[in-house]
Amino acid sequence: MPSAENLVREAERQLVICNACRYCEGYCPVFPAVEARREFTRGDVFYLANLCHDCRACYYACMYAPPHPFGVNLPQVLSEARLESYQAWCWPKGLNQAFSNWRVGLALAAATCTLVLGSMFVLVPAAQVTARHVGPGAFYAVIPFLTLLAATLMVSAYALVVCLLGAARFWIETGSEFKNRSLAGAWRHTMADILQFRWLRGGGPGCYYPKQTPSAARRVYHALVFYGFLTALLSTTVAAIYQHGLDELPPYALTSAPVLLGTIGGLAMIIGVSGLIAIKIRSDREPADTQAFGMDYLFLILLGLCSLSGVLTLVFRATTAMGWLLAIHLALTAALFVSVPYGKFVHAIYRSLAILRYRLEQSGRY
Repeated sequence: MPSAENLVREAERQLVICNACRYCEGYCPVFPAVEARREFTRGDVFYLANLCHDCRACYYACMYAPPHPFGVNLPQVLSEARLESYQAWCWPKGLNQAFSNWRVGLALAAATCTLVLGSMFVLVPAAQVTARHVGPGAFYAVIPFLTLLAATLMVSAYALVVCLLGAARFWIETGSEFKNRSLAGAWRHTMADILQFRWLRGGGPGCYYPKQTPSAARRVYHALVFYGFLTALLSTTVAAIYQHGLDELPPYALTSAPVLLGTIGGLAMIIGVSGLIAIKIRSDREPADTQAFGMDYLFLILLGLCSLSGVLTLVFRATTAMGWLLAIHLALTAALFVSVPYGKFVHAIYRSLAILRYRLEQSGRY
């Protein structure tokens, strides 16, 4: 990948050509945003890169794409700029290499898993882990509730703080300043865009992904992962209400709301992750930044393993395997949360903010 300065210059060169042509202006929000500019700063390039959903419709429609001398490959240059923006807004800086070197992310996840499992070896007697626990409070017979709560809060707080720092840096560098306006309309349209995955439609029939044919597969798999995650989060919330509001300790009945929601969410994420990995393997490499593939695979595999271990813990919760499955699930979940700010998940944050800025810009309130 070229240096940051050369990357911005190359992106600006291609964006100027796109601005003169405007053939693709109906495909996605990138092109109306491009038309509002005559020059492109580093902040503009980073904003447009995160606004791009990599549907690739513009690449296959472009008359100036390689081997044309103009060499316009907007999905690729914006993918490279997007990766550069992740590294620029990362904290601490020493971990920003995880975005371009999957081994750094893998080492971080592995270290977290090792720490969690190693702590269990030291603090929890082996007989307690391998014993069969049934009835209310069975999970807490393996790991005490307060220990579990403290660890969860620490890991979640760390991930949240780092992600918020990145979001603030995005907002500052892209020049997104508020000017005493009502944001209600912009927020409403932004949430509709996100919840409907509107910009994964490639201008209508679907993304040109994995190959040069419009397909809804990527949008469907993204939706399964996204709504599966929200359903699993809702399951945890309902379980907390059961425990602290109704004084009912887990594990709960198979037909209870927490179990049903958790099962549906876990299975949805497993299917969605598997589908995304499958189409990524078959995807066209020409309009892609292959340097980011390792980061993408690492996040998807880790999320899939978290979902699978959670479902297996539920299935075998009344057996002697429950203790180890619970420990593995918690270790993988901790690794996922710790690596969230240094992997593919951050695209959800920056892309959402980019859509919000786009909606503000297009409404004339920005």
